[in-house]
Amino acid sequence: MRFKTELRNIRTFSKLVAALNTLEKIAWVRLDDDTVRFTVIPDTGSQVWASLSVDTIFDSYHIQSNEANNTINLELPLGPLQRALKSALNSNHASLRLTKRDGIPMLSMTIHTMTKDAPSAAHIPVRVLHPDTVETIMQPKVREPDVHIMFPPLLQVKAISDRFTKLAITTAASSSSSSRREAQNPKLELSATMHGSLRLRLIADTLDITSVWDSCLENPELDPAVLPVPIEEHPSTKYREAGPDKWATVRVDGKDWSRVLSVGRLEASRVIACFTHEHALILYVYVRRADDDYPGVGAGRGGDDGDDVVTYYVSSINT
Repeated sequence: MRFKTELRNIRTFSKLVAALNTLEKIAWVRLDDDTVRFTVIPDTGSQVWASLSVDTIFDSYHIQSNEANNTINLELPLGPLQRALKSALNSNHASLRLTKRDGIPMLSMTIHTMTKDAPSAAHIPVRVLHPDTVETIMQPKVREPDVHIMFPPLLQVKAISDRFTKLAITTAASSSSSSRREAQNPKLELSATMHGSLRLRLIADTLDITSVWDSCLENPELDPAVLPVPIEEHPSTKYREAGPDKWATVRVDGKDWSRVLSVGRLEASRVIACFTHEHALILYVYVRRADDDYPGVGAGRGGDDGDDVVTYYVSSINT
């Protein structure tokens, strides 16, 4: 089993790992000939499934195993990887390889700088996972969405969401003890229509605040060839025909939602949100491929987003 690569797009890689680390400290990493996948499944809260083309974050990539497509599965602590990538941000170049130290599997990162100092190294302990261990890990199955909509900039949504959450906690501090307990985990309501509107709402004992993007967002067209039903029978078509007052709604934990929106630190080329009414919200964050060291690499190979997507599964909270 062998894995060795140079790092490219270190800043993008670092931001991705930082965003994942806000949700959970351990990730399952799946490497093969073509793709790098990061999966984060916390005990509670939102799941993340990130899929990147190898050449988005790696260069001079070599991988070998006895599994199909030279697949290697690793259990990886995100904190040490995040710290190592932060150290490599201003490097001339950096490399990563799978090795062993005292019999323990390690990801070893070597960081080269422009100075005459010897390269520095960081060692990240990992656990190599047998294919049988990971074969049962599956992405959540969600029915076809009622509404799909292009999201505003994530950091803009995060700023408003965090303000609502903080306001709920602050207001409840002077309320009854039951209200204070409830306010420790404020709930936000997210709604969208097939007519370009998005609504973010906070409802509490003494608060009802709403922020609306009114008919200014795009509802992207679906490809009929990949749908399980004819386009005229798709739930989103029915929502579109029902008019601009037909909303699909999910309710989310304010703190968990804030951690999800931390992915806004990535330079996404676009973000598409799929609402399944009162069931789930799936957020597709398409990663912009930009690299200071490789100025010829543009966003998603000249506008094609390819396979570089970070997918968040956010379950709706029942009321």
